[in-house]
Amino acid sequence: MRDISGVGTDARRGGYSRPVFSNAETELRSWFIEQAGRRGLDVATDHNGIIWAWWDTATGTRKDAVVTGSHLDSVPGGGEYDGPLGVASALVAVDILKNRGFRPRRPLVIAIFPEEEGSRFGVACLGSRLLTGALDPNKARNLRDADGNTYADVAAANGQDPRFIGADHKTLQQLGLFVELHVEQGRGLIDLRQPVAIGSSILGHGRWKLSVKGQGNHAGTTLMMDRKDPMIAAAKIMIGIRDIARNYKDARATVGRLQPVPGGTNVIASRVEMWIDVRHPRDEVTAALVESVHLNAQVIAAEEDCTVSFGVESLSPTVHFDAGLRDQLRTLLPAAPVLATGAGHDAGVLAGHIPTAMLFVRNPTGISHSPEELVDDADAETGARALADVLAGLLGEARIIG
Repeated sequence: MRDISGVGTDARRGGYSRPVFSNAETELRSWFIEQAGRRGLDVATDHNGIIWAWWDTATGTRKDAVVTGSHLDSVPGGGEYDGPLGVASALVAVDILKNRGFRPRRPLVIAIFPEEEGSRFGVACLGSRLLTGALDPNKARNLRDADGNTYADVAAANGQDPRFIGADHKTLQQLGLFVELHVEQGRGLIDLRQPVAIGSSILGHGRWKLSVKGQGNHAGTTLMMDRKDPMIAAAKIMIGIRDIARNYKDARATVGRLQPVPGGTNVIASRVEMWIDVRHPRDEVTAALVESVHLNAQVIAAEEDCTVSFGVESLSPTVHFDAGLRDQLRTLLPAAPVLATGAGHDAGVLAGHIPTAMLFVRNPTGISHSPEELVDDADAETGARALADVLAGLLGEARIIG
């Protein structure tokens, strides 16, 4: 991690900003390719921008592979460890296994998935969604970032041919299971006083875009009684989102991004766009909460003589990791507790296609998606050793875990 600790630091926000295809993210991708090559891994980047680094068996047959890895992109002003910890730990785990003289009986591959956070194009786990066919390629090509650039144009400028993105059944057929190591994004391990946990499930979650349209006008000449101000409606809607979410036990609802258009200090906005993140263990509750938000937004907008449009950007149901694989991990790591997570991961997307599992490494602050995110060196080392032990156990068995 020290090798990449200076890449993508954000002087304005603090922390790290490493959106997909940015200079910081591409520098990290180059770093990984170089590090994997040093370890004798066979590295290639596929048409979806996923990097695969293979440790082949003596026969060279790529079937029933054990996959590990994570992502290198970040949220704006995010923490140092969200994503890169899983990547660095995978490389260290390979070192540990090679130092032990280990010879895998099934192939191991480290995977690096692009745009896991969705911070540039708005769709979380974009790379794994493309791989599995969960995202329509045409929709992906036409996604736009905050500057209006399409995914297709940005991908092409970074050496990818966007014509070929989409479901990759050939690669999926090579994969037997996936184990993703990640910094814990909560307080579970702090409270349990343990350095490493095994994941049980991922909370169902989605992202919705809500636009409030009003009448753009002059801030100085437009009387208060004559305004159709979408910012006022948006403010009331945000408070309503908080209040609605509090009515549903275990729900989370967040407006993390708000964009007035045109955004001038002396201009009444013509429209305001907001992005809403909603999570709950039960998918039907998520749907009910979101519908309440939509209906409440329509009422509030009408009161301000504005209108509302509303649409889903991404949606992931609650995922329960493969029970058989989880039990194997518990056998291999008997001291590790089992924890659920409220954060989304590529392991959740892949869970519908191959058995998946997760390992979490303690975060002594309990804070994530923030510069305050932290992992102690001793815990990072413990996590890498735990991953190596898990991989050794799984690589020693030439069969698919079901």
